[in-house]
Amino acid sequence: MVLSTASNFAKPDDAFRAIVEAHRGLSDEQSADLDAALVLVLANHIGDIAVLHEAIALAKLRMLDAGQQQQQQQQ
Repeated sequence: MVLSTASNFAKPDDAFRAIVEAHRGLSDEQSADLDAALVLVLANHIGDIAVLHEAIALAKLRMLDAGQQQQQQQQ
């Protein structure tokens, strides 16, 4: 299985909204716990360790890129 990075949702905004709504009213700690639980549930659903490794690497890269862009904007 190859990691799919294109949206698989008919309505991507609805998926984003569902995630945002799930966090509504939670503390920062509860929100982080929800994110961790969601990641584990979805990783289990994928069930492919190679795809999981690829997804982790991509997420880290995007996080680092976003941090670098933020630093450049502050300069």
